[in-house]
Amino acid sequence: MAIGSKIAVIPGDGVGPEVIGEALRVLEVVNRKRGLDLVFETFDYGADRYLRDGVTMPEEQFSAFREDYDAILLGAIGDPRVPDNRHGREILLGLRFKLDLYINLRPVQLFDERLCPLKGKGPKDIDIAVFRENTEGLYVDVGGIFKKGTPDEVAINEDLNTRKGVERIIRAAFEWAVAHGKTRVCMSDKANALRFAHDLWQRVFKQVGAEYPAIQKRHLYVDALAMQLLKKPEEFDVIVTCNLFGDILTDLGAALCGGLGLAASANLNPHSTPMFEPVHGSAPDIAGKGIANPMAAILTSALMLDTLGHAEAAQAVEAAVRAVASKGQLTPDAGGQARTKQVTDAILEQLKA
Repeated sequence: MAIGSKIAVIPGDGVGPEVIGEALRVLEVVNRKRGLDLVFETFDYGADRYLRDGVTMPEEQFSAFREDYDAILLGAIGDPRVPDNRHGREILLGLRFKLDLYINLRPVQLFDERLCPLKGKGPKDIDIAVFRENTEGLYVDVGGIFKKGTPDEVAINEDLNTRKGVERIIRAAFEWAVAHGKTRVCMSDKANALRFAHDLWQRVFKQVGAEYPAIQKRHLYVDALAMQLLKKPEEFDVIVTCNLFGDILTDLGAALCGGLGLAASANLNPHSTPMFEPVHGSAPDIAGKGIANPMAAILTSALMLDTLGHAEAAQAVEAAVRAVASKGQLTPDAGGQARTKQVTDAILEQLKA
């Protein structure tokens, strides 16, 4: 158990400081009651800092995070005052790429059937771990624009896939399935159209999958997978896919479970400093109104606790969120009328109980 972990906190933009503040309330209670000796240090990277002095994230800060911290808890990055979102790319993608956080793990868990838009589906039907490749694909920013602003304009973005990158994310999905008692891994691509890049995914999935004979292997093209997630989500335990498809499919998965306000994520590499962030983004339209859903940030904190070796504490936090959700103590985005602080108060009461 990692007692005394040092955690960097980046509240970020929009609702980020609000939900991270609520997550810290929960973490501080868990930290004190369980004697975890977690140490939190807050950094002001975000739109305010960028607009004030032009700083996104200094290069030396990435090194410091890698060498001196056990985890990073990130709120949300994005602000309409920075139209090109430059600070967002340099902070968020900078952390993912420079810390080589190649695993984007996004749980798709339904806590109460009333949160699901699908008829007749309950918590036992929707419990999926999605492994999204996090450092390659179409997000590497390789490309350019030729003859910009003219009728002959050409815009290109390259889809980068390496054997190393594809193999390590597929292997991570299988290893997680084995460690968590799951029996099914589905790989999704679009090899019928992307016949070079995703041929690589097909071959590696077959080769790595052969090392796990006890795991059922399945392949679906991404469009077919999206349809099956809506029809029969109970057929999936673990899904592994590329960066772009993972981004899209996990938002679909969040919609099955009550929305982005309940969607947590972890950015992982066993040999680097992990980063944890709620999926919902900065939501500037509701910032400061006291109605942002803190559950995603709190569930993200539970993922962080689990990764740091505090499995029982993580399970207690998740159980408290599940109990509060089942009672309908929810913010407006999830169909309730509670305010941000009230939801956290209810979760803290569950933890005490």
